[in-house]
Amino acid sequence: MHHRYFIPLFAISMPLLGQQAAPTTSASTTPTELEEVVITGKAEDLIGIAPAASAGRASAQDIASRPLLRRSEILETIPGLITTQHAGGGKATQYFLRGFNLDHGTDFATHLDSMPLNLKTHAHGQGYTDLNFIIPEMIDQIDYVKGTYTAADGDLSTAGSANFRLAHSLARDFVTAEVGEFGWYRGVIGGSIDLSGSASASAPAAASSKNPGKNPVQPVLPSTETNALTYALEYNQYDGPWDLSEDFQRWNGMLRWFKGDDDNHFAATLMGGHTEWTSSDQVALRAINRGIISRFGNLDPTNGGESQRYSLNLEWASREGDVVTKANLFGIYYDLNLFSNFTYFLDYPDQGDQFEQSEQRWILGGNLSRTWENQQLFGKEAQWTVGVQTRHDLIDGIGLWRTTARERFANIRQDDVYQANISLYGENKVKWNDWFRTVVGLRGDLFYFDNQSNNPANSGDELAGIISPKLSAIFGPWHDTELYLNFGTGFHSNDSRGTTTVIDPNSGDRIPTVDPLVRTYGAEFGVRTQAISSLTSTLTFFWLRSDSELVYVGDAGLNEAGSGSQRYGIEWANYWRPTDWFSMDAEIALTHARFLDAGNDDYIPNSVPMMFSGGINLGAQAQSNGFFANFRFRAFGRRPLIEDNSRKSKDSFQVNASVGYRHNNWEAAVDCLNLFDRDDNDIEYFYESRLAGESSSREDHHIHPMEPRNFRFRVTYRF
Repeated sequence: MHHRYFIPLFAISMPLLGQQAAPTTSASTTPTELEEVVITGKAEDLIGIAPAASAGRASAQDIASRPLLRRSEILETIPGLITTQHAGGGKATQYFLRGFNLDHGTDFATHLDSMPLNLKTHAHGQGYTDLNFIIPEMIDQIDYVKGTYTAADGDLSTAGSANFRLAHSLARDFVTAEVGEFGWYRGVIGGSIDLSGSASASAPAAASSKNPGKNPVQPVLPSTETNALTYALEYNQYDGPWDLSEDFQRWNGMLRWFKGDDDNHFAATLMGGHTEWTSSDQVALRAINRGIISRFGNLDPTNGGESQRYSLNLEWASREGDVVTKANLFGIYYDLNLFSNFTYFLDYPDQGDQFEQSEQRWILGGNLSRTWENQQLFGKEAQWTVGVQTRHDLIDGIGLWRTTARERFANIRQDDVYQANISLYGENKVKWNDWFRTVVGLRGDLFYFDNQSNNPANSGDELAGIISPKLSAIFGPWHDTELYLNFGTGFHSNDSRGTTTVIDPNSGDRIPTVDPLVRTYGAEFGVRTQAISSLTSTLTFFWLRSDSELVYVGDAGLNEAGSGSQRYGIEWANYWRPTDWFSMDAEIALTHARFLDAGNDDYIPNSVPMMFSGGINLGAQAQSNGFFANFRFRAFGRRPLIEDNSRKSKDSFQVNASVGYRHNNWEAAVDCLNLFDRDDNDIEYFYESRLAGESSSREDHHIHPMEPRNFRFRVTYRF
């Protein structure tokens, strides 16, 4: 680690380190019978709570009721969000939301208990978000917002943000085993150990009899504070339907100590994951049509990768009357070696176009906020929040190499990067009367970039800052219905290397540097109604604008600047739960996305204009006994692949289903993925490539097919 890291690291971290943690207190040591609370996830009544129609919460049950092909599909609990894959299972997936091709995470911020998951200045793309290390059974809920209206959200959150929240403890210990077609095997074990020396931390008998519908990973409602050590271990392997075995292997582990309650607690969470895989990647459509390869074939059998991520997150919360203080400190280690070949023999006819992207990094940082509730402003009920956030990425040897069969033969570029930021924000909530409240926020971000490149001309440092105001006005409720007006500005940072690069590492030509921070704007008008008690419905009209579509092209090792862009659209989401044995949901999103000042070539490639998702849940819900069945539907329409819209992708429709039976401690189920065995594509691109034996390059569609129908069987025992 270079000494230049320490002075900025020390200076920016001081606001957090200077805080003294007050001792955790419990409101009472006398056992108290608490009112039963049933978490209903996205159907939950958020009238009077949510700041926007597009904000919401997904519960553990929302996740558990979805048959998952990939880990990242947990995020599809967020209305209008699609996740797909164009390579092996260990690589971060592609995300699509509100007309954004978010690539592997750009413009959508993700956190886990306020610890960041996006990787800035990543070897493969800005904001890279790999969720492979998350164990779904440990997630209690996902809080999500969209747009640029939340003061606590900063970099990479223009389209929205999500915060995964881990369970404080498990109601019951469990072990799950899964087996499926194409070499699918998965095993996971988890539980909570009571450290209080009294009644069980998870109180399985009381939890089961009092609320049989409670999900096993839902936080327990303790009569006193929770004091538990929660553990989980997962192993997963998968060959896939590909002609070349994916040989996917994933190890994950978690150890979490939680002491206290929601208001006053300390938690320490240690997580780790290691993944390796072989990738068939996307392939040229002409190779399939000519019979060179099958639909599930490959054009470079040595593509794939390996990555690992380990983290420690320390959380603290305290309530003293109407003053609530929250803080967390985190440390993350991550590394990646990724081998890809998208153009085959275009640039290097003899050696092939495979390239390696590699990096290893440490991330250190934290968050601190204080909220004053039940305050007065002009005689009205008010609430104030101030916060500080800081993050430091120390990246050694981030690089791009040309390779053949994973053997390096040329270095395109290699850098050591230090990127730091500190953010201050404030937010004021006022209830002006019974039918009108406002949320006003202001955020300031300061970034420091320091790049040391193997080409001295591309080395240097940069300092940049940006101010982001936010405003929300909420009207109602009238007849259990609220109206929302939201406006705010935001931003995303660009790859640190682009801020100092003046020599193209591929051609050697001089190029301009890019702006380190790109301003974005957003507005919404929305409606949320609970007029029908069993139905939650939201309707949102949104508008987003970006000053520039500046994106680091990891495959080329440089930044490309594009035109500004504008998006607007409609989202309509409905969640209906009329009985305890039936529920359904339906979500549709329509988006119009265009580049600005780009003439007729203004279509944004891979911007999805239409998305639908829905589901039906039948029978025994949550953890109640009996038969159950779940059906999930997902569709997204044809989308432009190039700027003049002359090439479009196919549309896609997928149905997943699950049926099972649950009795006391046992549960068995069968998942069917791609129920109708459709030959759709997970991802599709249009660009130039050259196959082996071709005399010249050709433009073509490049696809990664949807996996065929396959079945997976699982059994769970809870104790």
